[in-house]
Amino acid sequence: MTLRLHNVTKKFGSFTAVDHLSLEIPEKQIFGFLGANGAGKTTTFRMILGLLDQTGGTITWNDGDIGYDQSHLIGYLPEERGLYPKLKVQDQLVYLAKLRGMPKSASIKELEYWLDRFKVPDYRNKKVEELSKGNQQKIQFISAVLHKPNLLILDEPFSGLDPVNVEMLKEAVVDLKESGTSIVFSSHRMEHVEELCEHLCILHHGTPVVHGQLKEIKRSFGKKNIRVHADFDTRYLESVSGVTKYRPLTEGCELQIKNEEVSQEIFRELSGKGFVRTFNLEEPTLNDIFIEKVGASYE
Repeated sequence: MTLRLHNVTKKFGSFTAVDHLSLEIPEKQIFGFLGANGAGKTTTFRMILGLLDQTGGTITWNDGDIGYDQSHLIGYLPEERGLYPKLKVQDQLVYLAKLRGMPKSASIKELEYWLDRFKVPDYRNKKVEELSKGNQQKIQFISAVLHKPNLLILDEPFSGLDPVNVEMLKEAVVDLKESGTSIVFSSHRMEHVEELCEHLCILHHGTPVVHGQLKEIKRSFGKKNIRVHADFDTRYLESVSGVTKYRPLTEGCELQIKNEEVSQEIFRELSGKGFVRTFNLEEPTLNDIFIEKVGASYE
């Protein structure tokens, strides 16, 4: 069930939020959306879900229409969480699952599985407002996956979570992908996208500035990084031809270089100067690519 967007545009009056966006999101994979606030990620999600009508272009899923009528096949975790604070967890999730056509007995069984998995089995009869922000987010995640959707859309799923809970949710996302769910998620955190996604799109002012397979994006970027740990001052490496960025570390430095050939020159420059603990030639990070394409670091 491939999701395709062709020349999708969304205008709010004279403001263009999404501008001729064409994407193909492969089935049974995790696809990453990156972009600063206001880049058009959430607007795109809402058009896919049929919550907003696009101004132009087409959105198809499995070569047919997609929208509100397919909501029983789709899970959505919105960026602005939307649980009812006064309702108990079980009552709320069973009700939401029922809206998507799931029988009560099946939804309770699935709910018990997820509460156990997220190590909060005693929360089923608690009101949402009694839970911490992180645990509310776990419940919101469960509400998006309880009915076993074919397509799962996650808008900033890891924001506000501590590292332990981030890992717990990441493992759940990977397991859902392995079981055949197609997943699209947005994040500000480059390392999450880098770790989880095979394909991605970087949006800037509603237009894709980078789009494709992560491996290909990194390869075509050209530039590489070098990390040097050394017991002497490495500032002189900044002036070596082909070095585009220099960042000092406590012991050594990180360099961005134009291509692999420059690494040999750096290696020669280091020899005989003192003790070099490590010399690593690394692929560019998504953060490097994002900064170059969008013009600002984003954490």
